[in-house]
Amino acid sequence: MNTPAQGFDDILETALAWHRAGRGAVLATVVETWGSAPRPVGSQLAVSGESEIAGSVSGGCVEGAVVAEALEALEDGRPRILTFGVSDDEAFAVGLACGGTIRVLVEPVGRAIPEALLADLAAARAARRATAYVVDTESWVRRLAGPDDPTLGKAIAERMRADRSGFEGAVFIGVHNPPLRMVVVGAVHIAQPLLQMARLAGYDPLLVDPREAFATASRFPGETIVEDWPDEALRAHGLDARTAVVTLTHDPKLDDPAIRTALRSDVFYLGCLGSTRTHGKRVERLRAAGFSDAEIARIHAPVGLDIGARSPAEIALSIMAEITCVLRRG
Repeated sequence: MNTPAQGFDDILETALAWHRAGRGAVLATVVETWGSAPRPVGSQLAVSGESEIAGSVSGGCVEGAVVAEALEALEDGRPRILTFGVSDDEAFAVGLACGGTIRVLVEPVGRAIPEALLADLAAARAARRATAYVVDTESWVRRLAGPDDPTLGKAIAERMRADRSGFEGAVFIGVHNPPLRMVVVGAVHIAQPLLQMARLAGYDPLLVDPREAFATASRFPGETIVEDWPDEALRAHGLDARTAVVTLTHDPKLDDPAIRTALRSDVFYLGCLGSTRTHGKRVERLRAAGFSDAEIARIHAPVGLDIGARSPAEIALSIMAEITCVLRRG
């Protein structure tokens, strides 16, 4: 019934472990791309002093050259930025229609990236704290920063919302967001395609429903199902700014506890199934429970974009579209 939760790749954690074991480590990061580049900006490759690798910066077509440069960087301790043109033939070999160009930042751990800084970044990732790795490619000064940064806060906030690493002038901002999660309350028909769509879109989905007849492995094969009461399940799971919550049961006894818990959290999206009339009654109950109009306004109801959806799959599509819109546009 349970599937492994999605998480971060462990590339930088692997580099940190190699460094601490005395084997030497280099982190290579895609910092800029043009054309049909094989890997997006922010993709990383870790290289040990014994030529072991973890991750990828190009899908295989320039890894050999990056490894060679990484080993040289281990010797001289200097960071460097490499530029590679991926030819059409090489692009075709890794499944692309045409080639492109990538720039790769190569940084030896310890002598370029301080061990303590990398350890702090690994700790932030483990704690699901959105963090930006900031490196000035002219002065080579490095630091960790967030949306409250006095100089780059606005740019960092925008890049975190868009999940987009990249340059601001000569400064590279590497975004390390927690993996996206979605909690669906209610093992109804709509939940079946919604969970599949969520996973395809990069979310780690969780289904919550205490009703044994609904929340079955036969109806939801391979899904992670929690049969606790929704408010208890949400608190145990943990809710943060990279989590979306969708309630689908139509039963206030189940939906309302989840909604109240989500409204007291930092979830970026809360959507609730039901007609305008149903939502009106929901608003009355929430006001009676002490929630303000501003808090209640966070609820997206009726859930999903108005695309004329009728079938469970179409409704799930409208929900997924609305979640994406809120995530990317705020």
